[in-house]
This record gives sequence, C-alpha cells and structure tokens, in this order.
Amino acid sequence: MAESGIECRSLADYGDLPEIVEDGRSFLENALKKARTIAQLTGETVLADDSGLEVATLNGAPGIYSARYAGEHADDAENIRKLLDSLKGIPCADRGAHFHCVLVLCDPDGSYQSFTGRWEGRIAEQSAGQGGFGYDPVFFLPERGVTVAELPAEEKNRLSHRSQAFAKLKAYLNENRKNGA
Repeated sequence: MAESGIECRSLADYGDLPEIVEDGRSFLENALKKARTIAQLTGETVLADDSGLEVATLNGAPGIYSARYAGEHADDAENIRKLLDSLKGIPCADRGAHFHCVLVLCDPDGSYQSFTGRWEGRIAEQSAGQGGFGYDPVFFLPERGVTVAELPAEEKNRLSHRSQAFAKLKAYLNENRKNGA
C-alpha cells in the first residue's frame, strides 16, 4: 500500500483492543466482523482480511478453519499432516484446491467494500520447499511445477490470493480518489 499515499497503521498502534473471535460462517463474515469491530472502537476506516485453503474433494475444508484445521492450538505441520491424511488415496487429478482471501474495508459507520482473490492449484502428496507458511509446502502450482513454498517470495507475493485482493482494493481506492470520494 506504500505507493497509494494512504497512511496505514497496525492494531499495535491502538493499544488495548479486544481479540476478535472468528465465528462467522464465511471468509467475508469473519473479515467483516474484525473490520467493523475495530472501526467502531477506533473511529477509523479499517482494513481486515480472512483467508484460507479450500479443497474441492473435501467439500471446501479446511476453509474458514484453515489455521486450526488440526485443532485450536495446531501448528502448520499438524494442519498439513491432517490435510495429507484426509487426502490419502485421492489421485492427483482430484486434489484441486484454491487459496481464498477476502479483504474488507470498513468505515466507522459500518459501511464496507469487500475484495476477493483466489489462487488455484492442487494439493501435493508430500511437502516440498522451505519458503512461505501455512499450507504453502503442499499447495502445488501445476503451471509452474512447484509448490508455493518453492517460489521466491517476490513471485509468491505477485501471484497470491492476497495480492489479487489487494490489486482490487488499490484499483477501488484509486478510482474513488479520482472521483473525489
């Protein structure tokens, strides 16, 4: 967002804000709950996101539970292990998946805009690569022949679901500045 000219702050700049329980039924509900709550408490326009991995053959799981797929205090390795166990015996062709991101830009009055990004791939049979975090070591990109964890950080940041959502946000902000909003 640096080139946008918009001053951004983090939650750490506001002191003692409550932790927000992500109990929505969708990425949008979770991102909106976080953004609305903090916007109302700070009186500022707030940007929040929710994102995760959805696997088609698992009916969209882990989905909104991506960070805690193997349990509330599970780490990345435990989540990956559970995912790979869930897909044992499933052929490569049936391991389609995507990363999904929803950004919500919310004003203190509760009005908001949302922006989404989706990154298609499939789940590899085993982890590969040292980069990234979360499910990156098993999220395989067929068109590149590597997992996300094997991509250089700059390439991941350019291609990712978050990058796609941020590109839509930036276009929205640029258009609204041109129109005087």
